[in-house]
Amino acid sequence: MIHDDIRSLLESPQTGEDAPSLDNIEHTLTAGYAQALALEAERWRIERRIADVAARLGDEVTDEDAAELARLGQCLSSADGDLNKLRALLLALRTRANEVRAAA
Repeated sequence: MIHDDIRSLLESPQTGEDAPSLDNIEHTLTAGYAQALALEAERWRIERRIADVAARLGDEVTDEDAAELARLGQCLSSADGDLNKLRALLLALRTRANEVRAAA
């Protein structure tokens, strides 16, 4: 999972034989940004689905509609959390990449 890859790079030494290469860091950043875009797309799909369900509700809300909205709300909340965590990790890794670049 990309979160684990980023954490591993952040926990590795900044210099020395065991330090990751800038290429490795940049590759992981690219994969992380791709994952962030996928999470954002998932959020947009969930938001559109919520809007679709809400638009058909009208005056009558069925148990099925309420359950679907609740499930979609949970999915959206989860996606938001995942995206925020990934963005924080990517920011830390981008900082690390800048430090490695500056030291070169």
